[in-house]
Parts: sequence; C-alpha cells; structure tokens
Amino acid sequence: MNGLRKGKILVVGSTNTDMVVRTEHLPRPGETVLGGTFLMNPGGKGANQAVAAARLGADVIFVCKTGNDMFGITTRQQLAQEGIDTRFVFIDDHNPSGVALISVDSRAENTIVVASGANANLLPLDVAKAETALDDCDIVLMQLETPMTTIEYVAAEAAKRGKRTVLNPAPGAALSPQLLKSLYLITPNETEAEIITGIRIHNAETEAEAARSIRAMGVQNVIITLGSRGAYICNDRFDEAVPAQKVRAVDTTAAGDVFNGALVVALSEGKSLEEAVRFASRASAISVTRMGAQSSIPYRSEVDRFVP
Repeated sequence: MNGLRKGKILVVGSTNTDMVVRTEHLPRPGETVLGGTFLMNPGGKGANQAVAAARLGADVIFVCKTGNDMFGITTRQQLAQEGIDTRFVFIDDHNPSGVALISVDSRAENTIVVASGANANLLPLDVAKAETALDDCDIVLMQLETPMTTIEYVAAEAAKRGKRTVLNPAPGAALSPQLLKSLYLITPNETEAEIITGIRIHNAETEAEAARSIRAMGVQNVIITLGSRGAYICNDRFDEAVPAQKVRAVDTTAAGDVFNGALVVALSEGKSLEEAVRFASRASAISVTRMGAQSSIPYRSEVDRFVP
C-alpha cells in the first residue's frame, strides 16, 4: 500500500457463477459452434468489482443476494477468502443464484447471457439492514444487475449521508433524473452513454458531446470508458481523453469491472480523478491479458509494478 490510507468501499450489486467457453468465433443465430476450453468461475459485476477493490487494497463490504444452493454456498466462501466483509450477503430461499453463460472468441470479444436469479430480488428492505456499512464507508459502488428501485434507494441514502456514489450503469438502461443528480461519478461505456444521452459515439467530438450531456443532467463527474482507446473524463476541471495501456488482450470479460473496482480504490486513497483513471487503466490492462472474470483480477503489487 506504500503508506497510503486504506479506503472503505461499500459495493452493492450482483454475484453470478460464470460458465465460459472459448471458441474461434461467436455463433450466429441458429449456429452451433464447437468450442474449446470450458471454465467455471465466480463472477457478476458486483462481485467482480468487490473482489477487484479488495485485491487492490481496500476494505470492502459487499451487499448482495444469492440462492440457497451450491452456487450460493461457493460464492460466500470465495468472497470470504478474498477478505471481503460478507455480513450482508443475503440468502434467498425462493430463487436460485445468478449464472452467466459467456462465449469468448479468438479476438477476445465476448457475448454474455445472464440468468439473474436471486440478484433480481435484492430489495431496498435488504439494503436497509446494511445501514451501518453505509454510515462507515468512504465510497459506494453500484452497477445495474440488481433492481433499479434498490439502486435508487442506495443512491438516495448515500446522498443524505454525504457519501460519494459511483455508478457503473451496466448493463445499459435509462436512468431517472433523481438518480443521476445523486451521483458523484458515473462510468458508462460507449453503448451505455448512448442509452443515457441518445448520442452515438463514433469519434472524439461525440465522446466529448456525450460526456458533457451527462454532466448537464446533474452528475458531478463523468468517465466514458472506450475500451482499448482509453477513457474520456469530464468534470469542472478536466475535459479530455486519457489513453489506455497497450497490451495484447485474450479476454475482455471483466475489464470494465476491474476498471471500476480500481477506480474507487484510488479515489478512496485521495487520488485525483485523472490519477485514479490511470491507475484503473493499468489494472484493467492486466486483466485482459488473462482468461476469466475474477480469475483475471490483479493484486495491488502487480498494478504498482506494471509496465506495458
């Protein structure tokens, strides 16, 4: 940690078991493709981001819901092994744990189908039981694989307490004005930014236009992630793109989750937004050189010594 203050991160979100198949190309509708390697890994955007934040040096509390099944038991064990506080990992006796079916092609592109299961039943009443965690944290991090009513509830409660809320709006969805105004930072990719703004991003000018449009909706800070091209930062003192680290990618499955987990760690340690983006870019660059979701997430020592 190099003497840096250890941040406290509250992650509210999803947990899935990822079932991944590597294949030469992604199947077209109606096509059967004989794939290669099969992997079964812990995943889910919420869990991925929680694990990333923990491995990169933060104290992490994770609020989620699993089924009362084999996948749920394994998930709770794995989270605890990462050093994550699992007091608020709730068990759903009526719905199965979430699963994701992932195909990855030879160019490291992927397609993902998610069966949400218990993730879709993480309700405001559940999160209310984690009130002490909300009081104690530095930053709240969320995604959109749990009900929007829960996202809006957490953001509103965090705002009342003066907490910084970071929303990774994935998968893409329309967001209410009230939610946007309660956010410290939002981190859409190009597709998600288009859903929010109606602006299709295809060059530097439209990147800037979309970012400024989201800021005008009331979000203090906007980062549009651009994959291998980096990230566009827009706030009251910075309005430009930061290039990505150049690496040879083999699987981009959890790159965005690693970026977001690393971002909040850096912010919780007092880094500026630009510094935090550069730190997050290094972490996500390492992750895309490895297969899998949580199995690809680097540790702090790896990011600190990373040279592309």
